[in-house]
Amino acid sequence: MGSMILIVVKFPVKPEYADRWPEITREFTEATRAEPGNKFFEWSRSLENPNEYVLVEGFEDDAAEAHVTSDHFKKATSTESEMYQALAATPKIISRTIDAEGWEEMGEMQKG
Repeated sequence: MGSMILIVVKFPVKPEYADRWPEITREFTEATRAEPGNKFFEWSRSLENPNEYVLVEGFEDDAAEAHVTSDHFKKATSTESEMYQALAATPKIISRTIDAEGWEEMGEMQKG
């Protein structure tokens, strides 16, 4: 089995931007999904806090550096970007290399 980089980021968004967050991040999301080493890049909205979005990312284990040095990453994380301006606080991140190549079926809840 190979390895991959699994990243989970929680983005606290200002209430006035929360409903527009998918639109605000669309260009960045599409550009990241087009990167050769990207396995998945999936947004979810918290059920407990409608002003928090959770991003789950997977990259081939040598592709994360290309992601953070890409033009679209630099643009999105710039203090002038709408993404940055929409944040209520600094995002929280967990980034780890894991022994997996992607999503696997959950053995405890197999369906027919």
